[in-house]
Amino acid sequence: MTATRFLPRERLQTLFDRIGDLGYRCIGPQVRDGAIVYDDLRDAAALPVGIGAHQAPGRYRLEHYAHARCFAWANGPQALKPLLFAPQETLWRVTRDAAGGLRFAAEQPPSQRRAVIGLRACDLAALALQDAHFAGALADPGYCGRRRDLLLVGVDCGHPADTCFCVSTGDGPAVTGGADLALTELDTGFLVRAGSEAGRALCDALPLRAPSAAELHLGEAEIEHARQSQRRSLPGHNLRDALFANLDHPEWDDVAARCLACGNCVAVCPTCFCSTEREQPAIDGSEAARVRLWDSCFSAEHSYVHGRLLRPDTRTRYRQWLTHKLGGWHDQYGRSGCVGCGRCIAWCPTGIDITREARAVCAEVADQPEGEA
Repeated sequence: MTATRFLPRERLQTLFDRIGDLGYRCIGPQVRDGAIVYDDLRDAAALPVGIGAHQAPGRYRLEHYAHARCFAWANGPQALKPLLFAPQETLWRVTRDAAGGLRFAAEQPPSQRRAVIGLRACDLAALALQDAHFAGALADPGYCGRRRDLLLVGVDCGHPADTCFCVSTGDGPAVTGGADLALTELDTGFLVRAGSEAGRALCDALPLRAPSAAELHLGEAEIEHARQSQRRSLPGHNLRDALFANLDHPEWDDVAARCLACGNCVAVCPTCFCSTEREQPAIDGSEAARVRLWDSCFSAEHSYVHGRLLRPDTRTRYRQWLTHKLGGWHDQYGRSGCVGCGRCIAWCPTGIDITREARAVCAEVADQPEGEA
């Protein structure tokens, strides 16, 4: 990150204007249907000014406050995942010509330059995991195309929810990387730092000034307060061995009695990437499309292999989700698949808390200092 500069609050619109001048479609947070969601946003006045989000297990409610801040809320149900790993995407099509021959063609999504404003550190950490999966050795062309055309503006999280635990996963609350531009919101404006060449070019086009020592101190105090305010945590950074040593733990039965297997947790999780594929044939048989859809390891079909279900009940499906997320990902990506955003806790209809379940199953490591597990 470059040296910190300052953008007065009354000049925030210039950030949107300069992004638009560079040819990007601006996407930002806004209030819709009782939640903070990301969608097209060209006017800074449409940001959720004076809005906070009260989150608890199984509960998400917006609250109104008498301040002018735009980012004084913890994350909503969305992250970057819907913009990059599309909920539904055509992979290829096959058409039948006049002679009855079949022609196959890959479907290439249209190029679209998009700038996303307001991303949290946990979502940028999740993006790095999505990149490792979709942009690695076996790169997904649709994902990679959308990823190349993305400009990212992160905002430090100064108001974590009761469900947040990014400190224990090492993924927040401050934006330390992964963003082209990073902001820290103060009452009077924003501390601004660039994290890429694109971010530096954007800074050069903004009406920035040097920050005062008091403004820098306030920014540091915001982050420290956010760190200290988090009360939830995972019992360690690497729970792989403890989880796989407890596949018959009675907690799996207990959580299965509460879990609806609805898939809300995986839908809002910024790192989950399970999918299924379907054929969509034309009714006249002239063509068909191969479509990829989001899926969930909580669905029965997801574990169907050659005539049988490998995970026939909610107990085995929840166990698969938790052990893979917090354990198996260490073998695949060198770290946990959880970034501590807490979405799965807030959006679970029965309020199941992943930190509580992990502590119950991994009781023998629950009291160890962070990093030793």
